[in-house]
Amino acid sequence: MNLSFYLLLIIIGLITGSITSLIGASGVMIVVPILTMFFNVSVHNAIGTSLLIDVIASLTVSYSYYKNKNIDLKSGIWIALTSIIGAQVGALFASNMGEGNLSSGFGIVLVLAGLSTFRKSYKEKNNSKTKNKVFNFKKEWQKILASLIIGFGIGILSGIFGAGGGVMILITLIAIMSFPLHKAIGTSTLIMAITALSSTIGYASRGNIDIELSILISIGAILGGIIGSKYANKVNEKTLQKIVGICFTLMGITMTIITKFK
Repeated sequence: MNLSFYLLLIIIGLITGSITSLIGASGVMIVVPILTMFFNVSVHNAIGTSLLIDVIASLTVSYSYYKNKNIDLKSGIWIALTSIIGAQVGALFASNMGEGNLSSGFGIVLVLAGLSTFRKSYKEKNNSKTKNKVFNFKKEWQKILASLIIGFGIGILSGIFGAGGGVMILITLIAIMSFPLHKAIGTSTLIMAITALSSTIGYASRGNIDIELSILISIGAILGGIIGSKYANKVNEKTLQKIVGICFTLMGITMTIITKFK
């Protein structure tokens, strides 16, 4: 590996950390397609490596939000608990899936996430008065039960596709817990770190993590996370959602097409 290669990996990390800090999305959405399409890393190794990066980036970002009092883990702890279990189940499923199926599956998830993010940027204005009332629980135990079920589902997706579930957790905190946006991003990022750590352990136990790539990309992810968190409140959120949504969708389509022709 030469210097330009190292710099490229760090730049990838910068982008990953920035996206995580600004919209609470998992950096896995960026790392997995790049490692598989341009660095010829196997899908299983790419997901395992990206999960480790996700843990480091998410912890960095969540600490920044914590300093600004934008984390409330008390309400989100139920999602975190079952997401850990679900992540192990998902990682077990992923180990038994073929490279082609896993690549295609991840590409489809990426497209759906991109379209959802892009669509959300248009719907937020019209739904601003009702978006926090999607679920109307009369009793606390109903909210807790729903959070446990959702957390388990998020964990399974994390384990299979390597996504820490940041966007899904974010939507859950806003829709079910009625969190303000900034507190929802901070809390979901911390929960994402916990979920990603559980998935990382599952992939590491099967030898599907490239430590060298993880370290280099994580250096950039830490820097990107710190810088992005600092300026998170100054960025036009809707514009950023549209850009990220388009990028995710294009990468997902590209990844799916390339997989079909391999």
